[in-house]
Formats: sequence, structure tokens, C-alpha cells
Amino acid sequence: MVRLIMGEKGTGKTKKLIELINASAAEENGNVVCIEAKSTMTFDIHYHVRLISADEYQITTYEGLRGFVSGLYAGNYDISHIFIDNLFKITGGECNQAADDFLNELDRFSNATGVKFTISVSGDPALATDGMQKYL
Repeated sequence: MVRLIMGEKGTGKTKKLIELINASAAEENGNVVCIEAKSTMTFDIHYHVRLISADEYQITTYEGLRGFVSGLYAGNYDISHIFIDNLFKITGGECNQAADDFLNELDRFSNATGVKFTISVSGDPALATDGMQKYL
């Protein structure tokens, strides 16, 4: 399962994501991971959530992020949910085919492993590609 939260800057995407992260930490039996561009949510999320700053690992592309996610799972099969805050800020991406391909890869990964993904993206939802629309 891949879920995309999309909206303009200042529309409450991160606040909603924090609520979902904390609810997952309380309700899910597996481990919850949150990947963010820089360490900004340290004091907002439950201490059981593994918070990762993409900046610390020099993750700057979709391919790098995909590999990082695969490596996380290879090291811990108990991961049940991965949250990614501000995907385009991490990867430098935008609403295009590369974003579609990345989301489709995550969907395939989710179907194979059972890991759920929730991703926030800054931008006008009207600009989302058809491929992105199916995850909104």
C-alpha cells in the first residue's frame, strides 16, 4: 500500500503525517520508520519510531532512496510502515514520470513485503500526474 499526501506548502501535510506516524507507532505491531529531508521532527514523533535524516546519508535521488529503503528492510524484516516526509525535497524531484516510476516501485515493494508507505509531497494536487493520482 502506498499513500500519497499532497498539498501546497503550509497546508498541514507534515502535521497530518506526524499524526499518522504516532498513530502507527501506537497501533502497529511492526517497526515504524520515518525518513525526512533534515532532522526537524525529532520532538514531534513517538520515541519508538526510527527517525532518519536523508541529509545525513546523502540521499539525493529516487534511485538512492529506493536502495536505502531496500537496505532498511534487508536489515530489519519487522518494518511494517515507512513514512517519507517531503519526497521532492529529498530527491529534488517534481511531478513527472520519474516520480510515477518511484511510486510504482514502492507499490511493488509493498506488495512483495507487506510494508506500507505514506509519503508527503509539496505541490498543487491538480499538477499530480495520472500515475501519482492513483496514490492520493
